[in-house]
Amino acid sequence: MTLGRTWGVGLTGIDGFMVEVEAQLGPGLPGFTIVGLGDSAVKQAPDRIRAACTHLGWPVSQKKLVVNLSPASRQKVGSGFDVAIAVAALAATGVVQAWVVDGVAHLGELGLDGTIRPVTGILPTVQAARRAGIRHIVVPLANAAEARLAGQILVHPARDLAQLVDRYAALAHGQRVEDPVVQQVDPVAPAPVPDLADVVGQEEVRLALEVAAAGGHHLFMVGPPGAGKTMLAERLPGLLPPLPPDLALEVSAIRSILDVPGAMPGLVERAPFVAPHHGASAAAIIGGGSGRVRPGAITRAHGGVLFLDEAAEFKTSVLQALRQPIESGQIVVARAHDMVCFPARFQLVLAANPCPCGMLVGKGDDCSCTPLKRRGYLTRLGGPLLDRVDLQVHVAAPGRAHLAGPPGEPSSAVAARVAAAIESQERRWQGMPWRLNGRAPGPLLRSLSWRLAAERTRELDLAIDRGWLSLRGYDRCLRLAWTLADLRGAVTPEARDVAEALSLRQSTPAAA
Repeated sequence: MTLGRTWGVGLTGIDGFMVEVEAQLGPGLPGFTIVGLGDSAVKQAPDRIRAACTHLGWPVSQKKLVVNLSPASRQKVGSGFDVAIAVAALAATGVVQAWVVDGVAHLGELGLDGTIRPVTGILPTVQAARRAGIRHIVVPLANAAEARLAGQILVHPARDLAQLVDRYAALAHGQRVEDPVVQQVDPVAPAPVPDLADVVGQEEVRLALEVAAAGGHHLFMVGPPGAGKTMLAERLPGLLPPLPPDLALEVSAIRSILDVPGAMPGLVERAPFVAPHHGASAAAIIGGGSGRVRPGAITRAHGGVLFLDEAAEFKTSVLQALRQPIESGQIVVARAHDMVCFPARFQLVLAANPCPCGMLVGKGDDCSCTPLKRRGYLTRLGGPLLDRVDLQVHVAAPGRAHLAGPPGEPSSAVAARVAAAIESQERRWQGMPWRLNGRAPGPLLRSLSWRLAAERTRELDLAIDRGWLSLRGYDRCLRLAWTLADLRGAVTPEARDVAEALSLRQSTPAAA
């Protein structure tokens, strides 16, 4: 009996795991069997491989061929195992030398003519192979540029199975082999981010947006239709600095899994902005789905902004499901056979009207909603969720005086202050698992090392004594105060920073 062995890579979430692909040719009725807990795409692989090998003149079905995907207890999903299975089968039948392919990982889907087609999730799978100590990995030619982003592993692009077999034949005879040239794709210039200069007036909300960008704080805006809530939220990414290299790789891995149409080649360096529709299901927001578990909007917003417009129109169950990932920075989707963990460290921005009709402005004379509807509208968001949102501000509709005034401060000027404030925070929290004030633990800020003087927190102490603030709200006001001090260039917050932090948290009907 002949045994061929090579490696494939499976995915669980954005974490890859190595799969040993073993093919054994033995006596028995002709057949091609795959064992090892593969999904329907894996089970259909023999038909694709048999057709491709027959087309190229290497029949693999004249004897009994058994392929094992180990570890057999883990689910293998997708067509990315085709090339690894085909190479192991060809090694078992003697078409390629078994020792040449042992220790090499293979990724890709096979066409019926032997073409090696691209697959999703290349970046995280190559990263997993690199961490496992694999030195050589074969990927589809179309995926080679993305695979090389992983670094520290030799990536060999392949156009088709015939070219790959010729490569291994040359290596078996000690010949030097040149890989196909990967066409360099010029990166597409990212779409321009809307400028904050387009916003007229709205001084308080502009400040809240700047504070949110500087400290990684969550933001809730309440105001009538046309006040500019969506316009302001769309300008938040323009205030954020480029993603750090490690986070850029993680965000790029998420994009690789999703296979976003029209996505830019190369690393994702700009913070993503994700704005799902208010009719989205829990699976669309949190992640899930039947069969292969896919990441939701909160994972697509990892490292960036998740904007929920018309937040009060989302299902209550969907909104409350955000509470756990806001605190932990990840979401775990449980299934009968597996538990899939996705990163979800996002910045939440909520926007809502003050009532269902949206006209509850001033005395509310134009509002057609009943008192009961008004009372229940914003309570759909739920106190536990809003308690986790640092900034809660009212957005008033701009008047004619604002329209006649000068243009607002541009995003570039605000982004420069934000970058300086972030540098101060990175120096302060150096060596900590967080880099921004928005993630600093409350107990730490209240400890002897970081506690502010009593005269500076007098208003906060009064608010918590009177029940206006929860302990979580108290901690979040402290975080805001530190960010306001960083924007001023101060070493520690003063009483005015604490007072301003409290006002930026209690200016909405929901906060009241």
